[in-house]
Formats: sequence, C-alpha cells, structure tokens
Amino acid sequence: MTTTVDTVTAPATPRAEGLRRALGRWRHEEKAALVAVGVLVVLVLVAVFAPLIAPHDPNAQSIADRLATPSATHPLGTDDLGRDVLSRLLYGARASLVASVLAMAVAVLVGLPLGLAAGFAGGIVDIVLRRVLDTVLAFPAIVLAIGVTGVVGPGLVTSMCAIGIVFAPSVARLIRGQTLSTRERLYVPAAVTYGSHPLRVAVRHVLPNAVAPVVIQMSLLMSTALLAEASLSFLGLGVQPPTASWGSMLGQAYGYMSQAPTQVFAPGLAIVLTAYCFIAVGDALRRELDPRQQTF
Repeated sequence: MTTTVDTVTAPATPRAEGLRRALGRWRHEEKAALVAVGVLVVLVLVAVFAPLIAPHDPNAQSIADRLATPSATHPLGTDDLGRDVLSRLLYGARASLVASVLAMAVAVLVGLPLGLAAGFAGGIVDIVLRRVLDTVLAFPAIVLAIGVTGVVGPGLVTSMCAIGIVFAPSVARLIRGQTLSTRERLYVPAAVTYGSHPLRVAVRHVLPNAVAPVVIQMSLLMSTALLAEASLSFLGLGVQPPTASWGSMLGQAYGYMSQAPTQVFAPGLAIVLTAYCFIAVGDALRRELDPRQQTF
C-alpha cells in the first residue's frame, strides 16, 4: 500500500510577484533596456578582469610601433607612444566607470539630504537652501567643475567630486519637490501626531515614498558624469598619465588625427555607447516607476 503525500507550494509574496511581473514586462516591452543592461554588465566585467584579457601592458611603450595601423598584434593599432590601444581601452573602462559612479554617489549623498531637509522643514531652512542651490545652478556645470579642479588640482577623485557637487543641486531640487508633495499625505501628519520625531518621520515615511525619481535620475547622472569625465580628461584635468581613460585617450588621439584618424573611433564609440546604455536604462526605469506609464 502506497501513501501519497501532497506538497503545498507557498504562495508568492507580493514583492516577489511584483518583481516577476516587472521582469516579464521588461522582456516584452523593454528589450533595448535589457540589451543596455547586458552591455553595462559586460563593461563592468571587462573593467574588473582587464589584467586578464588585455593583450598587452597598457603603459608599455614602443616608439618603433607608434601610430601603427590595426594588425593581428595590435587589433586597434597603437597610439603616439606605441602603446596598444585595445589594452588601454579595456583598462580605461575602469577609470570611466568608476568616475561615473563616484560623481553620481557624491551628487546623491550631497543633494538628497539637502533636498529632503528643504522640503520637509520648510520655512527659513527651505529659503536658505534654495538660495544656495540656485547660486550653484547659476554656473555652467563644466565651467564650475573646471574651476574647482583647477584650484584643488587635477585627478580622477578631485574632478569627479567637483562634478558630483555641481550635479547635487539638481538632485536636491528633485527630492525637494517630491518631499513637498509627499509630506501632505495623511500618514505623515498622523505619524507626527502620534509623537514620532520629525527626523524619523522624514527618513521612515517621507523619503521612501519620494525617492523613486532620484533612482531614475541616478542613471541619467551617470551618463552625464561619464561625458563630463571625458571632457575633463580631454582637457588634462581628469585622469593623469599614464593611467588610461577614454577621455584622455580621445584627447591624445585628437592631436594626431591627420596622421592616424582612426585612433579617435575606439574611445569615442565607447563613450557614446556607454552613455546611451545609461540613458536607456534610466528611461526604462522611468516608465517602470511612473504609474502613468504602466499598462495592465
């Protein structure tokens, strides 16, 4: 006599079910974003494992092979110092991606608390913070970053911190607007009425419901930061030689366009492709997190 045992499958949690529906939507409606995510994952892996996959030392010079055309030994040719362009391109992904993440992190860490404080506290705090943010926004971003970098000194960390500070007001203004609308919802005055500390109310109740647009903004900031890093490195204010970055490679190749015009293609296409991937992911996140964009 055999005994059968019925197995009961636990129902999926609402969060798991929502994640499953979101992944299903992305597979059918956000194919470009999924490709962009895949490209970004590959770029991260390339940056991490560059020492293993680069065919040559990125800083090894060979004057006899300078400005060589693509060949089996150097698939993308060599630069003005005879260094392998492909190897420098792979290593340059490190600096460019780290620069994007660093600038975005500084912008969020500075702008988010300022915007939250301005929107939640209101009054004189809001007025003072808005005047400070408007003053920073009055300056062109790249010009202000060049000024800060020129005073403090060139370098990846310095330039990206300057870019992050320049981008912080846009994050602050965004989170301030979301906070102003969120704090009017009934659960916020209810929490204050029951004796919750204002800081706890702001962090526990207001911030989680106001932060969704900032998540979208983060991906867009990374694309802008990538272009800003390339611009500063192109001018010699970002990554310093002999460290490779796509912007510095583009600046070096620009000086030899008449002799080797193809040198600008590899770093230029890498910058454009990566920036597009960040924008595509941000656009998909906007449609995903905005209820007005969703279809059921």
